[in-house]
Amino acid sequence: MAEHRSMQRAALLDAARSLLSEGGTEALTFPALAERTGLARSSVYEYFRSRAAVVEELCEVDFPVWAADVSAAMERASTAEGKVEAYVRQQLALVGDRRHRAVVAISASELDAGAREKIRAAHGGLVAMIVEALGEMGHAEPRLAAMLLQGVVDAAVRRIELGAAEEPAAITEAAVSMALRGVRG
Repeated sequence: MAEHRSMQRAALLDAARSLLSEGGTEALTFPALAERTGLARSSVYEYFRSRAAVVEELCEVDFPVWAADVSAAMERASTAEGKVEAYVRQQLALVGDRRHRAVVAISASELDAGAREKIRAAHGGLVAMIVEALGEMGHAEPRLAAMLLQGVVDAAVRRIELGAAEEPAAITEAAVSMALRGVRG
């Protein structure tokens, strides 16, 4: 029984990712989740009490995977500048991933305070990854620089997600260039 519930919960989360990446937060409804998974709408409520609860769980499940991808890319770099470049490139490489598109949709939505706090904490963990590298580069305020660097990444993500006139590769190169010139101490 526990395994069945776990599989159903995973199916609901996968359906939520699809709905978010296809239609944004407006598409994430309990009737849509029920239809995607073949469950009765009342059954969806057995797993999640609200849309915000779905969002919170997606953040708990997907952000660590995303952060691990970024961390692994940074670990392969041998210099502090290489780590900054990997940090930017890997986040932008993940833009096409359904998990990422779902997180972007979640971030843009109107959520309750608990869900917003989980997203903020997850983003904080991502930003914390780069602070040491920025310190090694001689930046006087590496935490502030990390937050501003994440702002560059977030802007590039939005540009790619919007289907901007520039190719994603050009946006990535511009973001990397801006990050490396802008974070030198």
